Amino acid sequence: MGDDERLAAVVALAQGMAAAHTPQDSWQAAALGACHALDGSFAALSVWERERGRLRVLVNVGDRRADEEEFPEAESYPVHQFPEITEFLHERWAGGGGPNAWVETAEGTAAGTPGYFHQRVAALRRRGRGCCVVAPVVLHGRAWGEVYVARATGSPVFGRADADFATVLAAVVAAGLAQTERLEEARRLAYTDALTGLANRRAVDVRLDEALERHRADGAVVSLVVCDLNGLKRVNDTQGHAVGDRLLERFGSVLSLCGAMVPGALVARLGGDEFCLLAVGPPADDVVKAADELCRRAGELELGEGVACGVASTEDPIGAVDDARRLFRLADAAQYRAKAMRADRPVVAGREGPDDPVVRLADEPPPARAERRRFRGRNP
Repeated sequence: MGDDERLAAVVALAQGMAAAHTPQDSWQAAALGACHALDGSFAALSVWERERGRLRVLVNVGDRRADEEEFPEAESYPVHQFPEITEFLHERWAGGGGPNAWVETAEGTAAGTPGYFHQRVAALRRRGRGCCVVAPVVLHGRAWGEVYVARATGSPVFGRADADFATVLAAVVAAGLAQTERLEEARRLAYTDALTGLANRRAVDVRLDEALERHRADGAVVSLVVCDLNGLKRVNDTQGHAVGDRLLERFGSVLSLCGAMVPGALVARLGGDEFCLLAVGPPADDVVKAADELCRRAGELELGEGVACGVASTEDPIGAVDDARRLFRLADAAQYRAKAMRADRPVVAGREGPDDPVVRLADEPPPARAERRRFRGRNP
């Protein structure tokens, strides 16, 4: 591969990682880009998990064997089996050198060698590969993991120039990973409530729109629980906002715990003392059960005065739900009824007969509730 081709490969790798929308996309782009740039048949990207002392494989691409999943959930190896990730790097840096790549073959060591490592050689032989180049990835000044590219048995063995080029590719990968981290942090801040760590209103809006699209496409059950934390104002007025914040955090933890009863549920703080739980798929009764448990646990908190919960589900007789705004209005109206009744259990829209008061309230909101309804549901 000539200089122009290598430059084009570096640019393609950087562009692929820059276009990634998720960490998995970024990992895959890194491994595919390195595999193509080095004319390999297989590549993997792995991260060094210091707290576990293991090298965990994030992605495998190319000519994968039966035991090599694309995105493995549990493929990891003790770092002591690959001591170069720590020892070799440390020795290089201590001596003023850089994190250079090296080559190993099914017959033993080759270019840029830090030493002979039986596990890598055995893996090459076991999987029918003739050689590999290993390039450490350094992120924020620390060894982050490695890019591994292999060639099949019978293919040309990687040389010194390949190892040097792999070092450059690993630096590009590190830059791409840093960008992914920044984007993920920005997304987290954009969709997370700073006080409780739960999702925020923006995240609920996005998820609910997606959920209703799925409901319209295949009839998936969509259920929404809206709840108001009772007594927050009194806590703020009598004990201070720091104590009120503690109550919000504590209730957020309880909501998260109860939300775990419903597979895939999203729990969120809408703002102030208002929270919600959104579920797609599980039966409405499972969501009501989780809401009932939430009411019970909230009533046992040392602060506050429990919670008023309202539930609206497309599985109940509430009429057509064509948009997120109507489901919010229904759940909000159910919550309002629970608060007015001082109910210690959730009120569920559509379960009080043909002339259900919650459905009537949601579809014909009284003027006194109009402003709040606009907060709950997005304005048309």
